[in-house]
Amino acid sequence: KPYSDWALIFLRLAVGIVFLVHGVQKLLNISGTAGFFTQLGIPAPLFFTWIVTLVEAVGGLFLIIGFLTRWSALLIAIDMIVAILLAHLSNGFFAQNGGYEFPLTLLLGALALLFSGAGKKFAVDKS
Repeated sequence: KPYSDWALIFLRLAVGIVFLVHGVQKLLNISGTAGFFTQLGIPAPLFFTWIVTLVEAVGGLFLIIGFLTRWSALLIAIDMIVAILLAHLSNGFFAQNGGYEFPLTLLLGALALLFSGAGKKFAVDKS
């Protein structure tokens, strides 16, 4: 198992990059995201837009560098549970129909990082 420590780096990069990019995308269109949250019936949509944007952008960056990995993964997992329930579940499984296929994959990746920690290679946490 000389290379098993590398697995968590790849998982952190995959999940972290996706969330960093989506968080920055939301940051660049706060009003549009708040409008979408309003359509979903989310209370205080502007407030929760900022919460989700920060969780995704900062949490994604933290996963990439392996800092506060378990906390970042927990917040991202919660983000994905809410997204699945409010925006994707009613569309079925498949991503091409707006389904929960991709958010579920991200949720499970975040849960894996929550339980494993950052790993010992190239991580601030080194857990």
